[in-house]
Amino acid sequence: MKYSVSTLWLSPPGDLKSRTERCIEEAAELNKSKEPVYIFFRADDVGVPRKRFHRLMEIFTRHRAPLSLAVVPAWLTHARWEVLKTTCQSSSSLWCWHQHGWRHVNHETKGKKQEFGPARPAGVIKNDLIRGRKRLESLMQDDFYEAFTPPWNRCCKDALELLNQQGYHALSRDQGASPPTPEGLVDFQVNVDLHTRKELDPHECWDALFAELKDALLSGFCGIMIHHQRMNDAAFDFLEVLIKAFSHHKDLCLVHLKDLVRLNKAGILTQPFHQ
Repeated sequence: MKYSVSTLWLSPPGDLKSRTERCIEEAAELNKSKEPVYIFFRADDVGVPRKRFHRLMEIFTRHRAPLSLAVVPAWLTHARWEVLKTTCQSSSSLWCWHQHGWRHVNHETKGKKQEFGPARPAGVIKNDLIRGRKRLESLMQDDFYEAFTPPWNRCCKDALELLNQQGYHALSRDQGASPPTPEGLVDFQVNVDLHTRKELDPHECWDALFAELKDALLSGFCGIMIHHQRMNDAAFDFLEVLIKAFSHHKDLCLVHLKDLVRLNKAGILTQPFHQ
């Protein structure tokens, strides 16, 4: 896959740290409910342990911040998993390793990209879901968690039904994704995008990012999508600033998908998740 760096990270503002802290402070002041705000980071396209991945994990480990890692099954080998596991095992409780499709290949001939879209028969989708899950279970064993992030954050109704039938604990797509999830399958959607932004003007890009972040925090649930292959030094620096700023607020709770499933089952979450 080819990855490019967003305009956002080519022209970071000089007051980035203060602007980030101000955005979070303003959201905290406007949060009249005083209920905890749950924040989860989701790193997509995981499977090949290169330099940027190691740098990403160093940041989350250093700050004891949970991370949900969406792993592409076909990219993972025994040797690669040994490297990933060695990099992360000292803080294993921080990670939620889960399934990111099968091969991360687009099968749609028109419209938006999807690996598990309407162009494919339900039987073929089922085979790929099962192949991906079995591969991750075989390689990761108890470290694998039965949650699913579809490539490009979208999948068809047949795929959703199959995920539900096969007992996946959770799904994670984009905010407002369709079709709706079937009853029994909970969708913890991301609503802040750090690295796949489309704005071309850097000022517009930063304004849009901080607006997303503020709106997400005010909603009571903030899901942040990461693509480490698209990160440069500025993007890594911002990520560390962001995690530090979150940690200064007692009402902001950093979690991963396992935590969210547990909190949802316990009836603790107040956010109306798709389920």
